[in-house]
Amino acid sequence: MMQGLILFAHGARDPAWAAPFEAVAALVRSRQPSWQVRLAFLEFMSPPLPEAAEALAKAGCARIVIRPMFLGTGGHVRRDLPLLLDELRRSHAGVEFILQEAIGENRAVHAAMADAIATEQLPQPGSSP
Repeated sequence: MMQGLILFAHGARDPAWAAPFEAVAALVRSRQPSWQVRLAFLEFMSPPLPEAAEALAKAGCARIVIRPMFLGTGGHVRRDLPLLLDELRRSHAGVEFILQEAIGENRAVHAAMADAIATEQLPQPGSSP
């Protein structure tokens, strides 16, 4: 069974905002080459979640995992995403959709962010950023 993964982010009007998510998707693809990995966005950017799910279903993915790329489980993850997921399940009856926790709720992500912050040099007093 082909595995599909959707990295689901908020989206922004500035196209450069997607660069970190594209980098994460590329890293996941390089580490899991048998997975079909797509980005999807809630608003402002393409593709939206239904379009990414459709592409994975057409590619033969019978199981699609959705990983919210949010730092916390706020309103979009609690309210908007379940409604979108219900619609995906209705539209693709033969596909299993699995929703994972928001990436920011993951302890390994907490550790990685703390490491990135703690290993940086703090600005010296009187210096500008």
